[in-house]
Amino acid sequence: MKSAYITKHGDLDDITVGQLDDPEISHDEILVRGKFAALNHLDSFVVKGWKGLDLTFPHVLGSDGSGIVLQTGEAVSTIQEGDCILANPGLSCMKCYQCLSGTQNLCSDFSIIGEHANGTFSTVFKIPEVNALKVPRTFPLDMAAAAPLTFLTAWRMLTNRAKVKQGQTVFIHGAGGGVATAAIQIAKAHGATVIVTTSTPAKMEMARKLGADHVLNYKTNQVYDKEVYIKITKKKGVDIVIDSVGSPTFSKSLRLLRKDGILVTCGATAGQEATIDIRQIFWKQVRVLGSTMANQAEFRDAMNFILEGRGTPVISKVFSLDDIVDAERYLLSEDSFGKVLIQIS
Repeated sequence: MKSAYITKHGDLDDITVGQLDDPEISHDEILVRGKFAALNHLDSFVVKGWKGLDLTFPHVLGSDGSGIVLQTGEAVSTIQEGDCILANPGLSCMKCYQCLSGTQNLCSDFSIIGEHANGTFSTVFKIPEVNALKVPRTFPLDMAAAAPLTFLTAWRMLTNRAKVKQGQTVFIHGAGGGVATAAIQIAKAHGATVIVTTSTPAKMEMARKLGADHVLNYKTNQVYDKEVYIKITKKKGVDIVIDSVGSPTFSKSLRLLRKDGILVTCGATAGQEATIDIRQIFWKQVRVLGSTMANQAEFRDAMNFILEGRGTPVISKVFSLDDIVDAERYLLSEDSFGKVLIQIS
């Protein structure tokens, strides 16, 4: 199989595109002919590595993917050869208390495809049966690959953790990112007023087309939090803040909240450490909630949101597998808005 993989930790130039042996499936797994895969910031983090990440090399990158089922294990009963599928990137043991209680993303063995297990940047990849969701043959497989990780993440953040309601105000940082573009659509579908930041006039217009009610340029407006608090919310603050940026935005996120507001964080793409004013937490009695991926029910709810046409993954650009390094650099640039895809075959 042709794959994009690493043989050591380093930088993006250490990604190799070449031939590896096809994976062998177990009784509860399926083998998939990859059609499209989507990039995530996680790819570059895995390439660099971190303390505690113990990979077996060569390691295939990629967390999101879609394709056609080539083979099924003898215990597989819900998926057949020839089915079109998309992959749920979250892996768990499916045996522990958390998994059996329906909270798979709290499993002590929880991991992500492409992070600890070989990923989807390959002409052939394998996943457990429970991680495969059949999609209609009429549904575009590029959209199927673009949807999972970002939409399931945003879905859990808003519906489970923040419990967004009709009439609330939701603030979302960095509207060009995949989670942010998903969160805009999910928040609007639940009847919220949506305020976002982004970095260019073109991205501002794209955010408005997705449904954002107020769009601010954080590059030209360094005190956008004051504008939101004073002008837009009339000194009330917002109900919910969605923050996947980290260090540069976290203290602003706390200031943006109304009393008893909710800050949900799912990542720290721009830095892991932040200086905050603790008084913003106890005086306003706000809730700071973490969120990672989703359980199986949330994953399926988020994908139904897409498959039923209530939300649409935003695709910024499609690259070939051979151009994976250029694709990763494009994702990290300020040019992308939405998901960056790899066309596998």
